[in-house]
Amino acid sequence: MTYQPSQKILAKYADILVNFALNQGKGIKKGEIVQLIIGESAKPLLVELRKAILKAGGHMILKYLPEDDEKYNLSKDFYDLASDKQIEFFPRKFLKAQIETIDHMIGVISEQDKHALKDVDPAKIMLSNKTMKPYLDWRRVKENQGKFSWTLALYGTSAMAQEAKLSLQDYWQQIIKACFLDEENPIKKWREVFQETEAIKTKLLQMQINKLHIISKNIDLWIKLGEKRKWLSGIGNNIPSFEIFTSPDFKGTDGCVKFNQPLYQYGNLIKDIYLKFKNGKVVEVKASRNQKLLEEMIKVKGGNQIGEFSLTDGRFSRITKFMAETLYDENVGGKNGNMHIALGSSFYDSYTGKIKQMKKKDWQKLGFNDSVIHIDIISTESREVTAHLKNGTKKVIYKDGRFVI
Repeated sequence: MTYQPSQKILAKYADILVNFALNQGKGIKKGEIVQLIIGESAKPLLVELRKAILKAGGHMILKYLPEDDEKYNLSKDFYDLASDKQIEFFPRKFLKAQIETIDHMIGVISEQDKHALKDVDPAKIMLSNKTMKPYLDWRRVKENQGKFSWTLALYGTSAMAQEAKLSLQDYWQQIIKACFLDEENPIKKWREVFQETEAIKTKLLQMQINKLHIISKNIDLWIKLGEKRKWLSGIGNNIPSFEIFTSPDFKGTDGCVKFNQPLYQYGNLIKDIYLKFKNGKVVEVKASRNQKLLEEMIKVKGGNQIGEFSLTDGRFSRITKFMAETLYDENVGGKNGNMHIALGSSFYDSYTGKIKQMKKKDWQKLGFNDSVIHIDIISTESREVTAHLKNGTKKVIYKDGRFVI
């Protein structure tokens, strides 16, 4: 018999996403328009999300997606049949109007085939990504103006649980625990967690960090923080989110990192990723599986440079299992917490100044990466992170899976 979480649990889940995650922890306002992007497997959550949006006085625009499976693989069919010209098709007026119309977006990840694109030419997948760059730019501008917010969440399927080598019920228990859906008042709990991470962010900002040195068995990496930077933490963009992160100066990354966690990206599994950086750029890349796809990602503009550095404190996260999904694996807690970096786009809200006044050349000068991709790659092995401060001193800020400041 297939497991499905109770209606009570799904109602709490929807409440968090609509009335907390959107609008930076404040939830939607009456009359606002929410675009919901959700797959057919997640229909039970769709029902509760629609109720929550209507109760809050909002309007919903639904993008209800068929999912790839063993019988129908629509994504692969597209890449097998479409010419480059068809892949590059960009309905500019339609997408521009869409961004102008919506105030918020909720994306729910649910999959029936984690390897749907395993035999597709990686260059075609990257071409499709590059085609969407104007849309992402419009969305970012609206977000930087404070007129748009978004959040991502997960709906567990049997295929996803099987990939993680868990039963579907155990998989959902990780979701329930991670999102505090077993609490009487999950939103209250989320606000408490965000207050704790806020305190750590404040301490990090006060330290005036110049560079970070990350050391572990398979990592020896230097990251320059950059000027006018601040640390960020969960504000609702991802549920769950326990990470504390920033967008460093992409020009100041040097050293090597081998990641002990696999990457599921574009319907493929990439394993044993190794990256070597020199003067801010990836100069060597290896993977034991799907290295060609990794190489194609790095060829994309900005794909060979860093856009994010993140640490998760194991004291906050209740995720203890590998979930075969970046949204959760980049937030895993446990004994060592986790570290991840992202290749590709930066988060402009890690800038301490007035975002609205910035121009493209200003972002470039400060080392904020502008790319169509943002690929999070994760390590969960034990690490030590030392901050080299602007006054010439240094201090260990992270050890044994937690911040020590």
